[in-house]
Amino acid sequence: MDLNILTLCYLIGSVTFIVGLKMLSNPASARNGNLVAAAGMTIAILGTIFLYRDEAGNKLGNYAWIFGGIVIGGIIGTLSAKKVKMTAMPEMVSLFNGMGGACAALISIVEFNHLHHYLENSLDTTGASVTLMVIFAGLIIGSVSFAGSMIAWAKLNGRIKDYSFNVQHIFNLALLIAAIGFSVYITANPLVPSYWFYVVFILALLYGVFFVLPIGGADMPVVISLLNSFTGVAAACGGFLYDNKVMLTGGILVGAAGTLLTILMCKAMNRSLKNVLIGSFGGNKTAGAAGSKEPGAYKEISLSDTAVVMSYANKVMIVPGYGLAVAQAQHACHELEKLLEAKGVEVKYAIHPVAGRMPGHMNVLLAEADVPYEKLLEMEQANDEFPTTDVVLILGANDVVNPAAKTDPSSPIYGMPILDVELAKTVIVNKRSMKPGYAGIENDLFFQPKTSMLFGDAKKVLQDLIGEIK
Repeated sequence: MDLNILTLCYLIGSVTFIVGLKMLSNPASARNGNLVAAAGMTIAILGTIFLYRDEAGNKLGNYAWIFGGIVIGGIIGTLSAKKVKMTAMPEMVSLFNGMGGACAALISIVEFNHLHHYLENSLDTTGASVTLMVIFAGLIIGSVSFAGSMIAWAKLNGRIKDYSFNVQHIFNLALLIAAIGFSVYITANPLVPSYWFYVVFILALLYGVFFVLPIGGADMPVVISLLNSFTGVAAACGGFLYDNKVMLTGGILVGAAGTLLTILMCKAMNRSLKNVLIGSFGGNKTAGAAGSKEPGAYKEISLSDTAVVMSYANKVMIVPGYGLAVAQAQHACHELEKLLEAKGVEVKYAIHPVAGRMPGHMNVLLAEADVPYEKLLEMEQANDEFPTTDVVLILGANDVVNPAAKTDPSSPIYGMPILDVELAKTVIVNKRSMKPGYAGIENDLFFQPKTSMLFGDAKKVLQDLIGEIK
């Protein structure tokens, strides 16, 4: 009876994952989708704890350890999520994703030790090869996800810089081939000493580190999405090992969603995944090239002039970027939007798919400030609106509005679809300084005749601008 109820719990969990994922595709239902999936996960976890029985009919037991871990992890996760700033959200996503990869790798380690102990005592290796294949898949993918996510976390919060050396791609490939080669060897010879298993583990961790180290900041949203898909696949391997349907379903959904999102992000940048992983766009070489370019002449605009131009415009488009997140200016931006609309100005937001440091970063940021979802225009929609726009206000965005992507074949971002802000009548760019963006590329937009620079912290500039308009 308990097993039948447990099967029902797993079915409910699987269905809620699918429904929740579907709801996440729409900003208006995303929050509830998250809650639906979380409820399904809760049902699956509690069902496993209280209803699971092994072949001998014994329940799990060890409730103190299980609930102790759940409580401690729940407290840490809740406090971390409540305290994290929106600017640090990409780091938090990388950190939590890395923990998922670590869990998948630990499952493989535990199951290998169980299997190896059994094989040493029984000497019967029948059927061990398939299990070992799944164990090694979970170990390698989970370890790469964990190590890569930790490096991504450290790079996003500025603890480490991009790093590469001349033969790094060959070195990375050698690490991966060695890890897979040893895995094949152990799978074919299950009774070899267990330390060979840990050699594979170390090689996978090293590959994860050197895999992410050279990738530049402009590509981090793609890398985060890719690592997320790795964690899903690794979790699915754990579900296969335990014959756990809900774990398998959840892992497959995360892996598939992460893979599709990675493909969409690459498409938005007009680059192949191979080019992202090997090209190291946004790394040190790019920064050096940008630094050698002669700067042009730019013009500044005062707050009072900006207030006049925006107050008498018919349509204003706001382009948010990472600078908006750094300044925590999303609420001031929403206040400016409401103030302009009260004066009869049409205000919309142009969202580039790779703006910020993670997929959907700007959407999450503006949703926190209660900006209406229908005002957030995707790149294709926004580009259709720019020719009829009087004023574009760019808040901390750089590479996603750089015309070099269309005009300069020598630019590292050449061919990447951008927001066509230069089609508007007036372009006002808010930046702290004239330094290049995170990718280290000079932006020719800043030197065009219709572009004016409004320097300063985004939050203070917007608050002062609101005062001038009033």
